[in-house]
Amino acid sequence: MPEIKITQDEIRYLSLFQTVTKITAKDCIVDEENNRIIFLVNPQNMGVAIGKSGDNVKKLRKILGKDVEIVAYSDNLEDLVKNLMAPAKVKSVRVVDNDSKKSVYITVDAQDKGLAIGKSGKNVLRAKLILKRYMDIDSVIIV
Repeated sequence: MPEIKITQDEIRYLSLFQTVTKITAKDCIVDEENNRIIFLVNPQNMGVAIGKSGDNVKKLRKILGKDVEIVAYSDNLEDLVKNLMAPAKVKSVRVVDNDSKKSVYITVDAQDKGLAIGKSGKNVLRAKLILKRYMDIDSVIIV
């Protein structure tokens, strides 16, 4: 598992997240390219973190002026991938390790492929950011 360094900004975002949601997030990742902040929380805290009708997410978006996404974290690669790709249905997850580069191949239902990739590849990028940070995965391929 790679060493994770948290920046001052990320510490502030985590603190704000805890103040708004009353939940301690495991981590947050700032995605400047897509103007969003991705929070990782324990799966059992997802409902509370999102809030009734998404109220907590809406509050955070308003305060931060950025898109906010909340993902259920898991130490298990397959579970984490399923959480990252939701609501797309993941059929299988396969890791290929060649020449010190790790790739993960995620097979989804054909009708869910667009959902898994996301607008302009946003979901794949989110998966890549998180999987690189936690599982040392270099690339994410949707099949």
